[in-house]
Amino acid sequence: MTAETTIEGRWKACAEPFTQLVRSVTDWEAPTPCKGWNARDLLDHVITSERDFAARQGREIPVFDGSRNELWTQWVKHASAVRALAGDRTFVMRPLGTATGEMTVGEALLHYHGFDLLVHRWDLARSQGQDIRFTDAELDKIERALDSFGEQAYQPGILAGPLRAPEGADRQARVLARLGRSA
Repeated sequence: MTAETTIEGRWKACAEPFTQLVRSVTDWEAPTPCKGWNARDLLDHVITSERDFAARQGREIPVFDGSRNELWTQWVKHASAVRALAGDRTFVMRPLGTATGEMTVGEALLHYHGFDLLVHRWDLARSQGQDIRFTDAELDKIERALDSFGEQAYQPGILAGPLRAPEGADRQARVLARLGRSA
């Protein structure tokens, strides 16, 4: 398996469940667990941060206008463009210095933005009254990312401070508490 298919396949594993959830959103104005954000704001954050990441690497992801009311279409076009970047071997194999160390652009995409897709999938689901369960592999990814971020994760605008998990909480509830979220 080449690095290209590895990064693209790993990206797809993060993006597809998020895409399925975006498709099911019925109330874009519903508040999320992210203070001050509704579902629309959350999706805009994901799109904007991925676009900004690509731009910092010298690649452009177009703004898919359509209309802000057609968020599903906007997301599908955006997600397709990011997946194409994840499959571009020249792009994903470039070295990159990050706040958590040296890695390739593809590894950084997965580490930071794959993390974002996992965590915000839960947030978006909660905004719609849904409860999702992370797989053990997803929880592993979230925990590895949190460990690498250290205290930097709790700077303003990133994550709320960690919460205390209830006594006897399951693994997901403990991880969500580390993310500043109540299960």
